[in-house]
Amino acid sequence: MAHHSKPQGPDIEQALHPQARKRLLRVIACGSAESGKSTLIGRLLDAAPVRCTDHPAATAADAKTWRIQGARIDFAPLPDKHTAAEYGLTSELAYRFFATDTRKFIVADTPGCEPHTRDMVIGASAAELAVLAIDAQRGLLTQTRRHSYLVSLLGIGHIVVAVNKMDLVDYAEAAFARIVDDYRAFAQKIGLERITFIPTAALHGDNITRSSARMPWYRGPTLLGYLEAVDIDERHACSAPFRLPVQAVSGPDPDVCGLSGTIFSGAVRPGDRIRLQPSGRTSRVARILTPAGELAEAFAGQSIALTLSDELDILRDELICAADAPAEVADQFAVTLVWLHGEPMLAGRPYLLKTGAATVTATVTAIKYQINVTTLEHVAARQLELNGIAECNLSVDRPIAFDPYATNRDTGSFILIDRLIQHTVGAGIIRFALRRAHNIHLQHVDIDKAARAALKGQKPCVLWLTGLSGAGKSTIANLVERRLHAMGRHTYLLDGDNIRHGLNRDLGFTDADRVENIRRVAEVAKLMVDAGLIVITAFISPFRSERLMARSLFETGEFIEVFVNTPLEVAEARDPKGLYKKARRGELKNFTGIDSPYEAPEAPEIDLDTRRLTADEAAQTVLLRLQQAGYV
Repeated sequence: MAHHSKPQGPDIEQALHPQARKRLLRVIACGSAESGKSTLIGRLLDAAPVRCTDHPAATAADAKTWRIQGARIDFAPLPDKHTAAEYGLTSELAYRFFATDTRKFIVADTPGCEPHTRDMVIGASAAELAVLAIDAQRGLLTQTRRHSYLVSLLGIGHIVVAVNKMDLVDYAEAAFARIVDDYRAFAQKIGLERITFIPTAALHGDNITRSSARMPWYRGPTLLGYLEAVDIDERHACSAPFRLPVQAVSGPDPDVCGLSGTIFSGAVRPGDRIRLQPSGRTSRVARILTPAGELAEAFAGQSIALTLSDELDILRDELICAADAPAEVADQFAVTLVWLHGEPMLAGRPYLLKTGAATVTATVTAIKYQINVTTLEHVAARQLELNGIAECNLSVDRPIAFDPYATNRDTGSFILIDRLIQHTVGAGIIRFALRRAHNIHLQHVDIDKAARAALKGQKPCVLWLTGLSGAGKSTIANLVERRLHAMGRHTYLLDGDNIRHGLNRDLGFTDADRVENIRRVAEVAKLMVDAGLIVITAFISPFRSERLMARSLFETGEFIEVFVNTPLEVAEARDPKGLYKKARRGELKNFTGIDSPYEAPEAPEIDLDTRRLTADEAAQTVLLRLQQAGYV
């Protein structure tokens, strides 16, 4: 056996060079705190002739990819293949590389406590096998069940349950058998089947790399022996239909325009017919390019550039598929979502969704139920807290190409990103497209917005007044509409209180209800602008993300944000409806400015400082801006 080495820095290339032809196994190691997982991993590393621990490139934050003689070792298991740091996904996840005489391994070492569920999701998203450490004294814990549920959810096919710290239970077979029985009962409920149980005492090395004389009743493999011998179906990725996300419209040859990306699944050869999804256009592969030259065939995991036989205008986020087995296309899905952020997920709030190379705006339209991973109960929920797991319906703003996660882990997974702070806040898998996504299509109409606006002699838009309760929104909005009406303009005023007497009478004032309130109003305002009207809204609309969602529904220039800028102390002193007094007495819950936040606009089109402007002056300021911009 070769001597141990601990390569650092550039030496990693030299250390990995002899390992290029060995089969690579991606492993996630997980377990609750104090399960002995770190000691177990340390024993594996100590026994390996080649190893690399805590290398700066072997972290999720750096996400470096090494290519040695065609072998690809990718430390970026996120669905979008981008670095975690780019989207604010700070992580305690560490990657360890080691190799034996028969195989090479990348182990994603995840923290055991619940706040690091996100690390578990990141590490598991690319793993083929999971090693789950269980303390022999403590048995199955909540984190054991959580980790197991995530392993099942993310489709990891092989599970090794290392019942560790057997030395603390006197190496008793009965203690091991009790945990085996308990775990099998739970695993059956969540669909885990291929499970191997190994009793270990990592502190002393029992059954890690050598069989333990202290447990003669166990006749199975050691942990390392099992990892070296386990048969992972590496043919699946190559036999699956061809999928290549277009990550760049360029290639290794500056004189040739190629479609660059990493093959998710399948194989491709020159002359193969392909289909671009979601556009549906077809062509044939002309050449397969790499920095080392042209290829006669390329397989899953290789980074390549394709040239096509036709000159097509290709979008960066399209998915190249085998023409006879293309990915599905839809804009509404049933998904399983894991929430990874301290701020709760609210149905109706818009996020960015990344899958493959595509980025779209997405909204969770309904939380069907949250999953209690301890009892597996289905629990009703209106929002999803940190580490929560739920079955949801999700809608995106335009059709995207996908495969169900059960068919293809790369094209069936996604992450959600907060649009304001650009941090990853959720990760999920696509179960299937909702049937209504295929049944509903936009109907063409002959009379459009331009025709309706021309008949009225005006430019349609929405004046979105936002500010604290008592700021004067409704008063100013009413004055603006009166003056526009006097000028012969066609308007409609949507007032917050009035809307809650009808369309939104079923909504309260929780954060989730406020999000849905603004979503409905924005959609109504969009229809009225399409009718050629000048629409005026007067809503607190406290969250920037919802105002950004509303803006995104309109064409450039149609959405005019008007900040009725009144400090809290001024609004509270006015208190025309006595609401602040009730809120201070605790009689009104979730009142904006008191126990619910108001996020002031950062760059409104119109800022009305009501400390120096009267209501008439504020209304005249709005009207003047409309005239200057050519709306009236």
